[in-house]
Amino acid sequence: MDFESSYDIERTAEFIQIGGFTRVALQFPDELLKDSVRIVSALRDKLRRERESDAERNGDVKDVSLFVMADTAYGSCCVDEVGGSHVGADCVVHYGHTCLSPTTKLPAFFVFGKAPVSVSDCVKNLRDHAASSSKPVLVLFGLEYAHAIQNIKDKVVEVCESSKLEIQFAELLCSTMNPLENQNNFNQGMVPPGVLSDDKSLVASNRYSIGGLVWKLHEVRKVEDYLLFWIGSDNSAFANVVLTFNGCEIVRYDATANCMVTDLSQQKRILKRRYYLVEKAKDANIVGILVGTLGVAGYLHMINQMKELISTAGKKAYTLVMGKPNPAKLANFPECDVFIYVSCAQAALLDSKEYLAPVITPFEAMLAFNRGSQWTGAYVMEFRDLINSSHMDSRSQSKEARFSFLQGGYVEDFDAQENSEEEMEGALALANATEKALQLRDNVNSLAKRTPKSGAEFLAARSYQGLDIHNENTLPEPYLIGRSGRAAGYKDENSE
Repeated sequence: MDFESSYDIERTAEFIQIGGFTRVALQFPDELLKDSVRIVSALRDKLRRERESDAERNGDVKDVSLFVMADTAYGSCCVDEVGGSHVGADCVVHYGHTCLSPTTKLPAFFVFGKAPVSVSDCVKNLRDHAASSSKPVLVLFGLEYAHAIQNIKDKVVEVCESSKLEIQFAELLCSTMNPLENQNNFNQGMVPPGVLSDDKSLVASNRYSIGGLVWKLHEVRKVEDYLLFWIGSDNSAFANVVLTFNGCEIVRYDATANCMVTDLSQQKRILKRRYYLVEKAKDANIVGILVGTLGVAGYLHMINQMKELISTAGKKAYTLVMGKPNPAKLANFPECDVFIYVSCAQAALLDSKEYLAPVITPFEAMLAFNRGSQWTGAYVMEFRDLINSSHMDSRSQSKEARFSFLQGGYVEDFDAQENSEEEMEGALALANATEKALQLRDNVNSLAKRTPKSGAEFLAARSYQGLDIHNENTLPEPYLIGRSGRAAGYKDENSE
């Protein structure tokens, strides 16, 4: 496959020309940055030829400026609208792996790439698993293999024409994205039924969508009735499928090694870890909301919804914007007992074993902070699917003490009404409430009332609070002249 075909140079130039864009940002992940110069050169030549032909027919045509973006502030799978706005871009062309999350301001064109795949070997494995299984087969795939799906479809029809195998393929959602269309289709995502046992607004649907793939099932069937056949590598997109459809039988065809992978116990073991984090989050007093995206549509709505949820649960919330999180960054906020990571579905799962505090998703936060909610086993990765889900009203939440699995006893959560009154009185009221709070007794059956804390209260309890600032003297201190020269021998040192 030649270079221009692999990176869709012709289709990219057509998208830029039809849209009339004059400032185009080209977003590359780290692994494709080595090809960025060749891509810009090929795209510039293609646009120049198109511009010359248009100039002969239509007269004056504006030049197109291309800007290369690398090292995105957040996940490389999302469109970096912030980086594009820095150069005043009219649109963004995204290269490589993507989550196809909707944008908020800029239109985007996606170049998935064209990874090689053996069509005959893939069809053979697909036919064998469909014949050995009593379930119909639903084929899902990584977007880098979207170019070969039509050939695989035709080959499956040819090979399985005489048999009665039922094989259904998911369709690619789109390769272009317009923010105006996203606003109209904002709440058309798929929400598995019964995700939250106390939420009656989630309705089952036969239309499913995940990671840029869409499909529609028969009315009498559920997705659990299908064998999911994944074509692609073991990446974040596949992990999204495994967790979202954890009740399904799933197999994976590794197109790189041309082999089947049927043991997914390691991926499904992640659910046990996530359930532990949910139980740990229930005992949290101070919650940090990590902003993991500034471009995915609806992220502000979800942040505000998380703030309301945390406040209703009688806990303190702080919003943190720090780009890509890592253990060193989050260690600067030791007062936070748990962090909620608001990001796209494929970047939401962080392995927080190295972190001082666990990092959970918005869905897990709704399970942890909604009293009375139970995890049915369904899992939602996309936060946009939770925006319309209503959490329990604070007045309807149970006043009874709950059992903490981590503390091994009953815990009475702080009343949200008392929390709001103390917020009005200021931070000193929280410090005074600490002294009056009941402490845990030696008896494991004793009751402990949890007292909410704030960052200011946490700082006041620390032995070291930073450098002392004396405000009595407002005059500036006299400056001192420091050493000059090199470390090998400063000018004020005696040389022997």
